[in-house]
Amino acid sequence: MPEGDTIYRAARALAKALEGKTVTAFDTGFAHLARIHDDAPIPGRTVEKVEPRGKWLLIRFSGDLILVSHMLMSGSWHIYRSGEKWWMARSKMRVVLEVEGFQAVLFNAQIAEFHTQRSLERHTQIPQLGPDILSAAFTPQSGIDALRKHARENPTAEVGVTLLNQRVMAGLGNVYKSEIPFSAGVNPFRPIATLSEKEIEHIADLSQRYMQLNVSPEAPGKRQTTGSMDREERLWVYGRRGEECRRCGTLIQMRKQGEQARSTYWCPTCQPFAEAPSGNATRPRKRYRPTC
Repeated sequence: MPEGDTIYRAARALAKALEGKTVTAFDTGFAHLARIHDDAPIPGRTVEKVEPRGKWLLIRFSGDLILVSHMLMSGSWHIYRSGEKWWMARSKMRVVLEVEGFQAVLFNAQIAEFHTQRSLERHTQIPQLGPDILSAAFTPQSGIDALRKHARENPTAEVGVTLLNQRVMAGLGNVYKSEIPFSAGVNPFRPIATLSEKEIEHIADLSQRYMQLNVSPEAPGKRQTTGSMDREERLWVYGRRGEECRRCGTLIQMRKQGEQARSTYWCPTCQPFAEAPSGNATRPRKRYRPTC
């Protein structure tokens, strides 16, 4: 599944190609989008803004119309010059937006919807998202506050599951869910309420630093967290089950985690299952309440 950094880069590229331009042609493989296009045509509208929201991507058109898309596991936006051959088959096309000089094509996505600003706020998950790690407004303190709040309300929620919860912080996916706890020296299966203040601060800071690293203009094509430009050494633990830890040599382990049974990787030596001293842990105030 594309993570927030992938969506951020896609939005940045789409903005350069589309923003401020008039849509000249529209096509879709989704009947629900076609019906709205028939009633309120997309050509003639101006693309006012392209923006990422965690793992969601919003394209705002004049006339209070917003195209909202989510890539899930295999979706992707492509940009082509007019007349250029697509890299994927037309059968995989979900949306085509054409402006002067460019085509933006959404392939393989399962979620693409039109909304007004009001319906976006009332009928989508977007208003329920936590602070967007890649937004200009996000600071490590935003992440600390979000993690503390979640620890109070859901003390038994595991660290790895919490990092995937988009209502806590928006944008992190399965790779970061393993890489951030490793760099913080935290076992991803620990209850979030057992983390010390310093551990929470470290996780919030790493979340922002790793995400920003991978959307910088100098970032390599493949996601990396180790600082190495070698494609074989770009990640600490993710996807490395049975291989030696880059820090201590212990074999990396993997286990399925959470209701979605997503793979989590960790080093049992660098990330022992040990709770913080009781005086430093974030104390729960409410009973566990599962989140969707």
